[in-house]
Amino acid sequence: MFTGIVEETGRIDGIETDEDGVRMRLEASFVPDRGGSVAVNGACLTAESTDDEGFDVFVAEETLDKTWLGELDEGDEVNLERAMRADGRFDGHIVQGHVDTTTRVVDTRRIGEDWEYVFEVPEGFERYVVGKGSVTLDGVSLTVAELDGGEFTVAVVPETYSVTNFSEKGSGDPVNFEVDIVAKYVESTLDGRGDVYGGVGDESGGGQ
Repeated sequence: MFTGIVEETGRIDGIETDEDGVRMRLEASFVPDRGGSVAVNGACLTAESTDDEGFDVFVAEETLDKTWLGELDEGDEVNLERAMRADGRFDGHIVQGHVDTTTRVVDTRRIGEDWEYVFEVPEGFERYVVGKGSVTLDGVSLTVAELDGGEFTVAVVPETYSVTNFSEKGSGDPVNFEVDIVAKYVESTLDGRGDVYGGVGDESGGGQ
């Protein structure tokens, strides 16, 4: 489990593609434990190998299909967060690292020292996006400030802007999108389905 409070941005230092998915080398100042979970742009992945300068992760085909991780190139920055410690502070909101789908930036606006970002509401996820509700965008826990038809707006404060890759985002850019798991549980309870899982994380462990 994660909180959506990004620790830092890491850099893609290498990409290897094979028939099963993509292996990425990430440079970062923090290094997760080998076998530990780490959210990379909001997708829960497992650190396969580590050293003093970074770690490797493998992104399976299912995760590539539901995220935009497959569009990353060497040198790109990604948002990183290690799995939440049981004795840690719980900021943000409950984030599974199971990305539901992707969306795109519609517009960005500077408001004083803050920023506003407008995103498309992904088709089929309209019921999960509510005013003052939580969403996770590229691993960042954010609050829906305004909902207008097929678009929603979030406010990004200077700290979030500087610590995450949002400073690099512009109109048309993709982001990974995860809805609030609490909304899924409520929906499941009300309609009796019992199936709340819809996103993807790392299939080899860690986040599932």
